[in-house]
Amino acid sequence: MPELDLNLIPYLVALNETRNVSRAGDLLGVSQPRVSAALGRLREHFGDPLFVRTSRGMEPTPRALALIPAARDALASIERGLVAPHDFDPAKSTRTFSIALSDVGEIVFLPRLLQAFAERAPHANLRSASLPHAEVGRALEDGGVDLAVGYFPDLGGTNFFQQRLFTHRFICLLRRGHPLAAQPLTLEQFLACGHAVVRAEGRSQEVLEQYLAKRRLARRAVLETPHFMSLPFILSRTDLIATVPHAIGYAYATEHASIMLVEPPLPLPRFDLKQHWHRKFHNDASVAWLRGVVADLFNDALDEWPK
Repeated sequence: MPELDLNLIPYLVALNETRNVSRAGDLLGVSQPRVSAALGRLREHFGDPLFVRTSRGMEPTPRALALIPAARDALASIERGLVAPHDFDPAKSTRTFSIALSDVGEIVFLPRLLQAFAERAPHANLRSASLPHAEVGRALEDGGVDLAVGYFPDLGGTNFFQQRLFTHRFICLLRRGHPLAAQPLTLEQFLACGHAVVRAEGRSQEVLEQYLAKRRLARRAVLETPHFMSLPFILSRTDLIATVPHAIGYAYATEHASIMLVEPPLPLPRFDLKQHWHRKFHNDASVAWLRGVVADLFNDALDEWPK
């Protein structure tokens, strides 16, 4: 196989992050035809389509998923070389890193991040910041937080960079012994039974609510709460069900023996989890290191929650 043109690596990574030729071009600052041409060269080089069109957009092939970690590592190595004059040594750093996370984000991201910090940056610290959705962009610009990680659909524009980590989905939760636990959940049952509904501003739950409203599917919201954290305790003592991001459902079902997962009775939408940062800190060596750790730990290949 001839040597790969290294200029094509950013295109491979951008296509995986955006799953769209036009958005990949926007991310890289090049035209759509240029991205299409680069994809053609990548396909020819690897003898694989790499990305195929589906009802959910462009999806990577197994070959592409196998290539992405090495491609990200290559870009990270280049970036580390470019920011090397700032001389950041994670093994010696006592820096406190700050990440904007939702309560769901803390459950999804913090356990593995803390494990990675213990191994790679044992003297550094981590702070989770829970901010109103409208304040996240300003916090990134001012350096109040280094990254925003999770579902932040309104963070865009030329001053912000974003990197797609993985695509996530929804799952239903109910208690073991629930009258609906013995058989697959039907749409009629889903709509008729009582629901515990999380109302969280600007978060992934809005994707679910908009999807149901568009199809005129009305659930019976017996309980509305702004918090996910109380759900397992509420569900374990009632006949309510909840529809939540799969990661949090998986965590609750793993940690609470009384809670079980049930597949929803209709194909609910999926959403991308990303990391965001301000262009002011794009070349900051410590923030670049943190971004590399996040991308290394959370991606399609390593998404630990069953699809």
